[in-house]
Amino acid sequence: MTTPLAFYAPLKPPDHPNPSGDRLLAQLLMSALDRAGFDVRLASRLRSRDGTGQLSRQQRLEALGERLAQRLLRHWQRQGWRPRLWFTYHLYYKAPDWIGPAVCRALGIPYVVAEASWAAKRAQGPWAYSQHQLKASLALAQCIFTFNPADAPGLRQLLGNTAPIVELPPFLQLPPRANDERRTLAHQYNLDAARPWLISVAMMRPGDKLASYRQLAQALRLVQADCQLLLVGDGSARASVARAFADDRRVRFTGQLATDQLLPLLGACDLMVWPAVNEAFGMALLEAQALGVPAIAGDYGGVGGIVSDGETGRLTPRDRPELLAAAIDDTLAHPTRLARWRRACRPRAEARHSLDAAARLLRRELEPLCHD
Repeated sequence: MTTPLAFYAPLKPPDHPNPSGDRLLAQLLMSALDRAGFDVRLASRLRSRDGTGQLSRQQRLEALGERLAQRLLRHWQRQGWRPRLWFTYHLYYKAPDWIGPAVCRALGIPYVVAEASWAAKRAQGPWAYSQHQLKASLALAQCIFTFNPADAPGLRQLLGNTAPIVELPPFLQLPPRANDERRTLAHQYNLDAARPWLISVAMMRPGDKLASYRQLAQALRLVQADCQLLLVGDGSARASVARAFADDRRVRFTGQLATDQLLPLLGACDLMVWPAVNEAFGMALLEAQALGVPAIAGDYGGVGGIVSDGETGRLTPRDRPELLAAAIDDTLAHPTRLARWRRACRPRAEARHSLDAAARLLRRELEPLCHD
């Protein structure tokens, strides 16, 4: 018999119409929890993010969260369904959980979170009200799963060294191994099948993504190897990205691709390259590794937990496009090493980053909480 579990993602619900890494990880977590033996139900679609730092908005979200918590309790009582555990994915000072803690206190059930971050400096300033709720939620949590190891020090600063932190490596439903469609894809995307293909996959939006694209453009200008670069993605910063790569004939823009278009193309490439500015870990990097594609990436956040330096790719120092370029040239100049990295990618993804691996870890950590 499965264990009832309530799931909530305050930043973006798993069925939101706009694709993103957050939506994908919420979906994957629900799938992994289901595979781990839980009866997973989406508790709410309330998006709690306040991007402006308005106290009045934060207070309105708090009041709305309280009403939704009471409504949930009444709804579940009528249905005869009662969760044994509440699971919240991705909460931080701009997007706290205004619902889960109230439900857990009312039902006396464990509160669990995944991908939470804590920055003490936010205790003052426009998000202080939301930060207070975040602090209370984290103090209530009986287990905190971290995808990004960089989050752990801040959480321990708040909760102490005995904080119930468990590393959960980022994961995905491993795609099937790619077929050899290189010649067909070369014709489709106007590529030379005999030259190395580099690829980057990311939304084209202002902020960190645009900063990464600009660093990548700087790096590419320094790359001496006779290669081609595919840029997969779209968004409001598309024109700015295009300007950054202007007049470079090695670059191909594909626009945003559906999964069934992206995976064959990604699997046919020789190397993923991405500066990863302020990237938590990078789901596109993980998809590449799962398809046997090594990566050269900036050493930000949890990127090193996906790209194993010297085993499945290369990590380069942050904000050093010249070193990214040097790593690309060096890698393409040593095809035997590149082939060794390629062979190591899929086994590492299967052992560490698969849906089954995540389900086993979640079951191991959560079952004791449900039976206490």
